[in-house]
Amino acid sequence: MSLLALGFLLGILQPSSGQFPRACVSSESLLRKECCPLWAGDGSPCGELSGRGSCQEILLSRAPLGPQFPFTGVDDREDWPAVFYNRTCQCNSNFMGFNCGECRFGFSGPNCAERRMRMRRSIFQLSSKEKNKFLAYLNLAKQTPSQDYVIASGTYAQMNNGSTPMFRNINIYDLFVWMHYYVSHDTLLGGSSVWRDIDFAHEAPGFLPWHRLFLLLWEHEIQKITGDENFTIPYWDWRDAEGCDVCTDELMGGRHPTNPQLLSPASFFSSWQVICSLSEEYNSRQALCNATNEGPILRNPGNHDKTRTPRLPSSADVEFCLTLTQYESGAMDKLANFSFRNTLEGFANPQTGIANMSQSSLHNALHIYMNGSMSQVQGSANDPIFILHHAFVDSIFEQWLRRHRPLRDVYPAANAPIGHNREYYMVPFIPLYRNGEFFTPSRELGYDYEYLADPDVDSFQDFLMPYLEQVRQIWQWLVGAAVVGGIITALITGLIVLGCRKKRTGSTAETQPLLMESEDDHNVSYQSNL
Repeated sequence: MSLLALGFLLGILQPSSGQFPRACVSSESLLRKECCPLWAGDGSPCGELSGRGSCQEILLSRAPLGPQFPFTGVDDREDWPAVFYNRTCQCNSNFMGFNCGECRFGFSGPNCAERRMRMRRSIFQLSSKEKNKFLAYLNLAKQTPSQDYVIASGTYAQMNNGSTPMFRNINIYDLFVWMHYYVSHDTLLGGSSVWRDIDFAHEAPGFLPWHRLFLLLWEHEIQKITGDENFTIPYWDWRDAEGCDVCTDELMGGRHPTNPQLLSPASFFSSWQVICSLSEEYNSRQALCNATNEGPILRNPGNHDKTRTPRLPSSADVEFCLTLTQYESGAMDKLANFSFRNTLEGFANPQTGIANMSQSSLHNALHIYMNGSMSQVQGSANDPIFILHHAFVDSIFEQWLRRHRPLRDVYPAANAPIGHNREYYMVPFIPLYRNGEFFTPSRELGYDYEYLADPDVDSFQDFLMPYLEQVRQIWQWLVGAAVVGGIITALITGLIVLGCRKKRTGSTAETQPLLMESEDDHNVSYQSNL
């Protein structure tokens, strides 16, 4: 894409979504513990005057948690987002957003009543124009400040329990990097103490639903800032790959000619600065990442610890993983055996399903293989390969959902590690989403994968979708009409039968024999039945 075109894109600034709404970070909002911003469409909180939503008390899950986190009241992410807010917008129908000003995933239009289905495609199936557009969109997100959202640069305690707000502006790409850091950072216990065995998006059941939502929100932001409503994240199908196929200057950046840890200067990703990559420094300072630039993207694919990850994942690894019937098992953490989630995440052997902490496979294998920014959990989203990688992981999750068709009850409601129970609100998203909401097929969320789609089924479903959506919106009226119609039919039938009986009883001797003739008797019976 030309610099002129990129410059035009950089001039497009539209609201974005992600973490702490800018409208809710004043000391007044924090002390009131309320985040119910006005919707510009009608000037009311949560668009209440237009029926879009209302400001309501947050209903937190009280299901018991697993034993992995032995503390209470020491981490801002506990009972998210209750430390910061206990009232937020609850949106109606197909509306979504921190002020109910947007449409739920899979819907569009002024009233969010139009069904949308978008297709995610392999990055190698994109045309040159489409590849250039994708790269330009990434760079646009890196250069565009978020108008609606900010990040926390201090804990709630450091903010004097809300009276001294500590928030910073951030660009849209780094907003998502920061969210991935925030959801996985260690718990700060004071002094030099931290608790490392905690992660609200990894090593437990929420891993796949959390990243599914993360990608949807990221995709949604690109659609908004570019005006390209049809944009979808491409995926990298890394099954049986012999190396980093996407590590070229035409795609995600090749290797630097003299420093194997850096990206080629021919890629504009070489000028990107990373954030949130110094976890030990934050721990020592008992501070949060404040999104300060920390140097270039690091990547040295293939020069990793081969005793931990001897090879990239194979098709056979993926297929075995898909045969596992249990989504979760045991303590529901990284020691779970025969767990589809734990095997796909990479903490279990992809040939046996037995947990193996000395090896990293499937999802984890790609992170380790990249041997740089991608290999550290908290800052891994700094490398744009993260998006391509997780889109393909999400597609494997989608295959499992279609193959096994689990009910939502399959997702554990209790005793999972903190943050991972079905009804727990996912950290750190505002508006609020529960884990269980994204344990659902992708088509219900408005997207599909090209290599999974059945063209015949898709065309039939796309034909039916508008009619099914109309039925969904008026089903109460249809049921009511059916009930009333049934009652009226029963009354009419009863009156006709009663009338016929009276007619038979009151007939004279002269006319009565005529009714007993076979042909007339048949006709009367038919009419009475009718």
